[in-house]
Amino acid sequence: MQKLMIYFMLIVLVLACKKGVENNESTSSKKEYVSFKNTPETESINQEATESLASWEEFNALQKSFDIMYRADNNEDLVLAINDLLEKEKVLRNSTYPEGFDKPQVKSRQKVLRTFLLKVRANLSDNMPVDESLQQLLTARNAFRNQFNTIVNNRLDTKLLLEEN
Repeated sequence: MQKLMIYFMLIVLVLACKKGVENNESTSSKKEYVSFKNTPETESINQEATESLASWEEFNALQKSFDIMYRADNNEDLVLAINDLLEKEKVLRNSTYPEGFDKPQVKSRQKVLRTFLLKVRANLSDNMPVDESLQQLLTARNAFRNQFNTIVNNRLDTKLLLEEN
């Protein structure tokens, strides 16, 4: 009777351990998927600003990296895309801005964009949801792009406004 009880306990123990291993494997292989459905649409840049920005290679590289980010299916892909965006933003920050866009308004919008890139990366590294931070990032990107439209459309001469007679 004791031998039968020992065999029974061993079988239960082996089966319990096997189920635990299967559960751990299924949760570790589960990937979290990213959705861009509820994010704001990309702000368009008007024709005049687009012509001015066409020769700014660093800006165009950053925009292409955003397009790559939209193709991310899971958190691992998004981490790679965000790291690429941070590198491109750093290159953009150290580059020479085009004549009309070398203004504090553009640089401040770029700093906000960098802040939200870092926030998304931090949420990804902490395995936190990134939906809200992605929305904030894309809103900051739209504000950055819209700033170029604002500068091009602004016809006021600030030198005349500041000049005292």
